[in-house]
Amino acid sequence: MTEEHLPQRYYPSTQYLLPADQEEVARLNEQHRIIIKAFEDKLSLAPLSLNTGDKILESAAGSGVWALEFAAENIVKGVEVDIECIDISAKQYPVTYPSHIHFSVHSVAHLPPEWTNTFSYAHQRLVVLAMNDTLWRSAMKELFRVLKPGGWLELIEFETKRFHCGVGPSSNRLCSLVDKLFTEKGIIQDVSDYLCPLLKEVGFTDIQCQTRDVSVGGRRTIEGGNGYTGEQWGEGWMGIKVPVLMGGGYGVANTTERFDALVQASVREWNDSKEVYTIFYVITARKPVSS
Repeated sequence: MTEEHLPQRYYPSTQYLLPADQEEVARLNEQHRIIIKAFEDKLSLAPLSLNTGDKILESAAGSGVWALEFAAENIVKGVEVDIECIDISAKQYPVTYPSHIHFSVHSVAHLPPEWTNTFSYAHQRLVVLAMNDTLWRSAMKELFRVLKPGGWLELIEFETKRFHCGVGPSSNRLCSLVDKLFTEKGIIQDVSDYLCPLLKEVGFTDIQCQTRDVSVGGRRTIEGGNGYTGEQWGEGWMGIKVPVLMGGGYGVANTTERFDALVQASVREWNDSKEVYTIFYVITARKPVSS
């Protein structure tokens, strides 16, 4: 498919599989609430002891919703932290925000040299669809470098290898398509098995991983309504439409109409099933005090 016939969404990088536009902001903000709910309404699981003036890094800040809420939560505790939010595009950043929150355009794989030993805490969420092995290694080394000795890192990701979304002919075909796309892009799919050893290799200690199953579609009815509706889960997969079409459809869906129909049929299968879920991981790790 030629570029002039592709859906008009803004993609900040050919490596990152999802768009960065206002439509995606709405989806990310909905997803934020789902993730926080899954982890007992906590914005962070790291064992933090923050003081006014501490510097926090949020990587892959997106719409800034996490940073805004984390800053407000700490203000209530009498602590005003200084938060540096970064992403590879500024298109999703909020227009107004408190003066102790800052937004800039940087890649986590190449952070400013002057940030060495700066941050007490670094938070990063859902970059798996942008990262191959080389980028992950660079990013973890950079996060280690910019953390203060004794500082904490928190990574939140979802499982991309062991999908639990194939419950019918359409959703199984969609999963097959996604697997082929991820393989071509070098996406690390066994992220839970991959990240903890990598963090240890880089030099982090006190590495912990917590998991939560998050329901999708019909399974929400037996989980108190928590999780993604089939439509919400489908919106995420609609975001990869352009990379799929640029890749020729991977033998499954090589036109906008075919891809849309595949996702819509998958949504119906997810809503009709009580077996669909995804897995989220929160990994915390500490830079040694002696670093």
